[in-house]
Amino acid sequence: MSHSYYIVAVLVAINLLNYMDRFTIAGVLVEVQEYFDINAATAGLLQTSFIVSYMVFSPLFGFLGDRFSRKLIVILGVLFWSIVTLSSSFVRPHHTILFFLFRALVGIGEASYATVAPTLIADLFIGSQRSTMLAIFYFAIPVGSGLGYITGISMKNIFGHWTYALRFTPILGMISVIGFMFVKEPIRGEIEQTREHSSRESNTQIRNVRSLLQSIKQDILYLISIPTYIYCTLGFTCVCFSVGSLAWWAPTFMQTANSDSSQAKVGLIFGIIACVGGLVGVLIGYGGSKYFRSRYPTADPWVCASGVLLSVPFSAIAIGFARISPTTAWIFMFLAITFLSTNWSVVADISLYIIVPHRRSTAQSLQILTSHILGDASSPFIIGAISDALKNDGDMSKFYSLMYALYLTPIILILGGIFFAFSARYILDDEHNCKKMISSDNNVSIDGIDLFNNNNISDSDEKITDNIGFTNKLYMLNYQE
Repeated sequence: MSHSYYIVAVLVAINLLNYMDRFTIAGVLVEVQEYFDINAATAGLLQTSFIVSYMVFSPLFGFLGDRFSRKLIVILGVLFWSIVTLSSSFVRPHHTILFFLFRALVGIGEASYATVAPTLIADLFIGSQRSTMLAIFYFAIPVGSGLGYITGISMKNIFGHWTYALRFTPILGMISVIGFMFVKEPIRGEIEQTREHSSRESNTQIRNVRSLLQSIKQDILYLISIPTYIYCTLGFTCVCFSVGSLAWWAPTFMQTANSDSSQAKVGLIFGIIACVGGLVGVLIGYGGSKYFRSRYPTADPWVCASGVLLSVPFSAIAIGFARISPTTAWIFMFLAITFLSTNWSVVADISLYIIVPHRRSTAQSLQILTSHILGDASSPFIIGAISDALKNDGDMSKFYSLMYALYLTPIILILGGIFFAFSARYILDDEHNCKKMISSDNNVSIDGIDLFNNNNISDSDEKITDNIGFTNKLYMLNYQE
């Protein structure tokens, strides 16, 4: 058990470094613009290039994470991310495109880690212990984000140049790689008393392109047959849409509302609010899940729905009071971010106990892909486009056009709360079906291949067990008698 805690500690450290790296550039963005002589719109593409590569490569690493060594994937991914980040700090001013390329490559490195880390925790703990460890793991999101902003500014002030901000986290990343080399990877599903077969699947099933595509098809068919997973993913996407909008536009919006506030001051206030509010929100979500789940089996989706819906009035008030009373706006912004953060660890926990162990990395990766494509990768652009359209239609000021555009975020959050509420209707059935699959996993073979004896199963022997439930029959399981 002590080794399990060691693994979680290293994973938390790496997750912390990942989010520090994401926001380090934000802390020195003005200096980056001056160094490469780029405007604000082009500077915004730095984050876009990272997110696009991150979400595009997440499904690939999710697929690999279900079939190959997750320890090796984490080590290579973090090492790659560290080398690329460090290399980007040496790019000269006339090589702007190369710097953007490096930021995109950082997204690939982080995608390799983000898709498999929660599944490692899932194979180390179960029940309330798993929920606790996931909460600790997701503390790194708000804390790392805040530390990233502070680190960027601090390194620039200490060494006199912004490039040193990109040389701090890679050193810690390489130290984390060394620490992870001593990790003993848990067997997939072992703690849930199911036999791991994904490594054997990689040797038998993935022999040609046709079988590879068939394997991916089976993963997707299985996942879309689980209503809880679909609705939770849609709900989480709505949260990402709103969080992405606020994270990108709120500092600019508040500075526009109060011209006497400096960019540094507004950014620092927002950074502290995001860090503290996110930390408190994760604690509330974890505590609420742990307390209510023992009394109400469907509590987790309702905890997520409640947090999202409670954030709706707070975010709307924060937007409306930005010019009237900045202090009031900051207070309600803090409350909105706090309640939006209640679902981070809970959504991950739900995905882990409704998805069979050998499909969890794929589930994580597709959730990441969906939430970024429809969420924080597109929302800043959508809000900006609406603001520009409103401003071009008349004499509306930049402040009011952006304010009306930001009111889209509470509306999207209402949809998110509804999606989470819908998932509560199906979660017990989906959890029950998952447990059935796990308990029967010693007799499971996939796609007509006996994964334990390495023998092909004839078509006449294939059948689908009736007691799995209607929603999971799309996942073509073959049961060997």
